[in-house]
Amino acid sequence: MTPQQRENLQRLLAPRHAAFIGGDCAAAAVAQCVASGFSGEIWGVNPRRNELGGRPCYGRVEDLPEAPDAVFLAVPLDSALDTVAALAGIGAGGIVGYTAGFSEIGAAGAELEKRLVAAAGDMALIGPNCSGILNYAHKTALWPFDHSTHGDGRGVAFITQSGMLGNTLTMNQRSVPLSYVISSGNQAMLGIEDFLDVLIEDPKVSAVALYIEGLRDIPRFADVAVRALEQNIPIAAFKAGSSRVGSRLTVTHTGSLSGDDELYSALFTRCGVIRVDSPVVMLETLKLITVAGAPRGRRLAALTCSGGDSAMVADAAERLGLILPQPTPGTARKLENLLPTIATVANPLDYTTPLWGQEEAVARTVGALLEDGFDTALMVQDYPIHNPGPSYDPYLADARAFARAAKEAMIPAAVCSVLPEDIDPATRAMMIESGVAPLQGLSEALAAIAGAVVFGERRGEVTAKGNGDMLRLAPLPKPVGGFETLNEWRGKRLLTEYGVTVPDGRLTNAANAPAVAQELGFPLAVKMVSSGLPHKTEAGALRLGIADRAGVAAACVGIRNSVRDFLPEAVTDSFLLERMVEDSVADIIVGISRNDQFGLVLVLGSGGVLVELVRDANSLLFPVSRDAVSAALTGLRVSALMAGYRGRPPGDREGCIDAIMRIVHFAESNRDVLVGLDVNPLMVLPDGAVAADVLLQMVV
Repeated sequence: MTPQQRENLQRLLAPRHAAFIGGDCAAAAVAQCVASGFSGEIWGVNPRRNELGGRPCYGRVEDLPEAPDAVFLAVPLDSALDTVAALAGIGAGGIVGYTAGFSEIGAAGAELEKRLVAAAGDMALIGPNCSGILNYAHKTALWPFDHSTHGDGRGVAFITQSGMLGNTLTMNQRSVPLSYVISSGNQAMLGIEDFLDVLIEDPKVSAVALYIEGLRDIPRFADVAVRALEQNIPIAAFKAGSSRVGSRLTVTHTGSLSGDDELYSALFTRCGVIRVDSPVVMLETLKLITVAGAPRGRRLAALTCSGGDSAMVADAAERLGLILPQPTPGTARKLENLLPTIATVANPLDYTTPLWGQEEAVARTVGALLEDGFDTALMVQDYPIHNPGPSYDPYLADARAFARAAKEAMIPAAVCSVLPEDIDPATRAMMIESGVAPLQGLSEALAAIAGAVVFGERRGEVTAKGNGDMLRLAPLPKPVGGFETLNEWRGKRLLTEYGVTVPDGRLTNAANAPAVAQELGFPLAVKMVSSGLPHKTEAGALRLGIADRAGVAAACVGIRNSVRDFLPEAVTDSFLLERMVEDSVADIIVGISRNDQFGLVLVLGSGGVLVELVRDANSLLFPVSRDAVSAALTGLRVSALMAGYRGRPPGDREGCIDAIMRIVHFAESNRDVLVGLDVNPLMVLPDGAVAADVLLQMVV
């Protein structure tokens, strides 16, 4: 997006006048714009009509009274380019391209789309093949379909690659106000990151929701997302599709562990973007943050009036990684004095029906529970929406008591119903007024809290450390030429220059192998060295635990025969003899891959021959911090082995991280020529870590 296009996008989002070009679809959009309350001039353009949707209609773009700030374009495909060129000629601001038939239909359409973008020049072009814009902030609709409205224009901005989903979200009955709905269509000129860039500066935008099928410029998206994080604008993303991003890496294990979906998750986690698995959870999450604020951590205090509700909360919280700390002894004694004898002191706390509706008693009970210190408070209540009136009084009394106690504790708070429909609009409005988020559906509420924690924790870290720049992605230059797979000996020599420890070994031929083995000492590993053998196990190119000279000689013969049967052209007379590393606590894989969209990617996971079967892995995007590596290791199942399992000694965790950071330093220093790297396994020892096998691909 050029500076002029950015300026024109701002014109489009705050228009003084709007032109609607086309036939019936354009007329339908005029009707929606009028119904939205737009106070500016509305003009139609159609050579065969005198009016369009009850508004003046001109025969040509050049006949318009002045250059419109906003245009809704719904003309036949064969006239789209000429119309866009005419709009550029008169200095129009921005175009919503409702017209379809471009890149979505294939190569011919893609070529036409390039010409459309060229014709638009410095105008802001949204789409083509999009539904349009619903602009509640400025009461403008460039959109041909019936929709609903919410709020006074300040609220969530929704950017979607599915126009119909945008329409659907306008109809939400969840007290989530909207500021904008933007259907991005084919993103021929402007992508999601461009809209974000402008919207996070708009005071009418309290949060951003995204429906993403794919991003065009991932480093720029990361930059804008970090700016939103710094400005306390939460972003929730629903990422659809599971197609893999194209990568040059095809040989290393890392490529199979870091597909498209894993990389999007790594991107979102890094930038504090909340990944959700449904539009409903997206709305509930943003409602929680915008009404009550984002939790700074995972400690949840939950209150119910039902043992069943308490059990459901506990089960869901555990699945989502939320923590339910039990009351400390002092707090437990206070609660025992405040609660009826039938109540059990715990978290979640079933405060039981004898206290139900006693506002002051409930307030004291909630206040006592929260004295232990929590990050979020949740009360579960389902309201009798079909019996309003006096029957509501006990419910509202408990909600008021809860809101007061949470406010005194200065933590975000939510009241949620087990069933989504069991909080009526008036009750939701009352809660929002008191600063408590009315969440609809128990599962959705807890997912919203867990998602909001992602934003809150990352924002807290950025605020405390001022490390927003570290979260941005460095664009990766595209390597020129082909690449080669280095043999293990060469790969290990390169890594040792960066301080990575490898087993004590020697390179030799079969004839000299027994003598070299005697000098090294036993037991030994014997491997054939060949750039044509990226994975030695499958080819039988590896023998372990060799105890004497005769065994070394036999291993060389056996390896040569196995490789000849597996891949004759990979056979060499080059063998690597290494001292066996016998005190490994845990094996992990450290992989680095080059991705055209995401840049360099670090993968940490359970290592060894079962790496792809176990698939215990976490992905990180470069630049990589030590803290991020430590957190990624903690999230692996293999970390339990590293900590010492069933009486075994613990591994040197800090030594392992040191080794990983040295590998990271190698990758950063060679970022222009590195294609892929696997250290598998990195053997974690009681003291230090050793790179037992290395597979390295470099540009030639």
